[in-house]
Amino acid sequence: MWTDALIIFGKAFLFINAVLILTSLLTWMERKQSAVMQDRIGANRASIFGIRAIGLFHIFADALKMFFKEDFVPKGADRVLHTVAPLAALFFALMSFAAIPFGPQIEIAGRTIPMIVLPLNVGLLFIFAMMSMGIYGTFLAGFSSNNKYAFLGGLRASSQMISYEITMGAALVGLLMAFGTLDLMEVNRAQGELLWGWLPKWGVFIQPVGFLLFLTAGFAETKRVPFDLPEGESEIIGYFVEYSSMKFGAFFMTDFVETILIAALIVTLFFGGFQVPYLQPDGFVFPWGGSLVLPALLVAALQMAAFGFKVVFFCWFLLLIRWTLPRFRYDQLMHLGWKILLPISVLNIFITGFVLLL
Repeated sequence: MWTDALIIFGKAFLFINAVLILTSLLTWMERKQSAVMQDRIGANRASIFGIRAIGLFHIFADALKMFFKEDFVPKGADRVLHTVAPLAALFFALMSFAAIPFGPQIEIAGRTIPMIVLPLNVGLLFIFAMMSMGIYGTFLAGFSSNNKYAFLGGLRASSQMISYEITMGAALVGLLMAFGTLDLMEVNRAQGELLWGWLPKWGVFIQPVGFLLFLTAGFAETKRVPFDLPEGESEIIGYFVEYSSMKFGAFFMTDFVETILIAALIVTLFFGGFQVPYLQPDGFVFPWGGSLVLPALLVAALQMAAFGFKVVFFCWFLLLIRWTLPRFRYDQLMHLGWKILLPISVLNIFITGFVLLL
């Protein structure tokens, strides 16, 4: 029992640390990527002993600044809820990663270890439950701040979550009908098969409409441009307008953690997860007849590296869209969610059911 608990703790420690390191790097990536797109140099002033390292030291500079700034709570605010809100938002965002597989099962010292923190046969439901709980942090931040603009941002976030999480769930129903399971490890294994003997059975190939719907709803879930109405820096400043120090830092981190979460879900559900095309447990088996035998641990390392590479790629893609599209008006946001995306997702379910019936 103690060995099992130690293994679970070790996997959680490694995975959460990887997520937090990538979160820190995304703060730098967003600045440098936007600078490249806008023909600027970007953040590069922070230096150690004269070394600037293309702006990477800004990650540490930001952390130090947030730790040492005054923690301000406005007059009339609910101090307890004001403190709990950013912690709740960050906690539930991190908890969502527990059911995402980041590699296959590996054999170490006669023990089979699945590369997932919390193996669940309803892993996808667990992730959606955690994601829906995260909105409480955002709403409580607006509610507890004693500021009408913060409260408006919290209301916007709540209505946006209701609008787009329905579409996000409905977009995946067709995929779940095709794979027949809510266990994300089984979904990954199913995507290791081939269609017509040569095409990887990835979710994007069997549910392209579902992928586009999930991608759009995922943008809304992260509350970033073009769906950053709860923040709305040019309008209301948003639910965190009364936050400073590391409380603001927690909300800042949550935005990037949710970006990584959506990227990881896109990879897991639609792009094979940790699967590499034609890579089987004993090595590469090519459809044209060749093969390459590899050790089991090397295969597992390649698959985990492939998962990491795909997640980083989609983080870059999400940042690319964030600096490309303008913000919607709020009526356009609601119109898109309820009158366009939701009907298409329901139609996609009926079409998928009809095709599977045939």
